[in-house]
Amino acid sequence: MVTPAAVALCLVVAITDGDTVKTRCATAGRYEQITIRLAEIDAPEKRQPFGEKSRQSLAELCFGVEAEIRAQTTDRYGRTVARIVCRGRDANAEQVRRGMAWVYDRYVTDRGLYGLQEAAQRSRVGLWREADPMPPWEWRRERRKPT
Repeated sequence: MVTPAAVALCLVVAITDGDTVKTRCATAGRYEQITIRLAEIDAPEKRQPFGEKSRQSLAELCFGVEAEIRAQTTDRYGRTVARIVCRGRDANAEQVRRGMAWVYDRYVTDRGLYGLQEAAQRSRVGLWREADPMPPWEWRRERRKPT
């Protein structure tokens, strides 16, 4: 496990969705698979519009490359929550810049992400092409409502 405030270099071996990757990290002579949730952003769910495009965007950035993992915390599912740098690019910020994720208001600490999101909205890139895109946290809440 990558501890908060630590920086690790790990190979990205799978892309779960637009804000989650699986990595293989070497620690003390052994390899460990770690699930990383990208901090401060929330990407569309797989079944949402742009869900698959968001996953593909993150794959283009990070799949099969060594990523710099800057761990912040661990979430309630045991995932490491981190900023990730792939090919010299901050993948969290890049997903927002490309219109492939929202700034996650509930957890954001990097206020600069809002400028990237506003630019993506103005340019109507990615999910901002839609007339009224639904944030993933609202989409999940709608799915939990009893019918």
